[in-house]
Amino acid sequence: METTRTILRPYTQEDEDFLFHMVKEPEMVRYIGDGKPKDRDGTRRFLQWIMRAYAEDERNGLMIILHKDSGQRIGHAGLVPQVVEGQQEMEVGYWIWKEYWRKGYATEIAESLVRRGRARGISRLIALIHHENLPSISVAEKIGMVYEKEVVVNNKKVCLYALKTRD
Repeated sequence: METTRTILRPYTQEDEDFLFHMVKEPEMVRYIGDGKPKDRDGTRRFLQWIMRAYAEDERNGLMIILHKDSGQRIGHAGLVPQVVEGQQEMEVGYWIWKEYWRKGYATEIAESLVRRGRARGISRLIALIHHENLPSISVAEKIGMVYEKEVVVNNKKVCLYALKTRD
């Protein structure tokens, strides 16, 4: 998948160091998962979880974001299957490395993921966002998502934003 400034491609085992680079940083993970940095074992488990999503459907799961000009890995994003309150949902997930924050990458990628979801016939997309993560809330709103309710996911209260992609 390509956007104006990025290319998204599936993770490989060679991306483990990059993933560790992201998940070991407290500032990067404060609104992700349990909000705690991961060690190497935690990183490997996270990478295995990403790979399992590909095994179920190669179009799903988090993918590495490459900057088109530099080839640098700048984060990951994708359409991620989630179970919320017993319902199967598809989340628009985006996670940008802090050096690239506030430059429009998350919005650019999220818009592209919405188009991809529509093309696949997915009728509803969600974003699960920590209530203090104002930049991610802004991205969700920019792509047309609206706040629905607070939900508990993995023992953590988060805001559920949603977008109907078809009637």
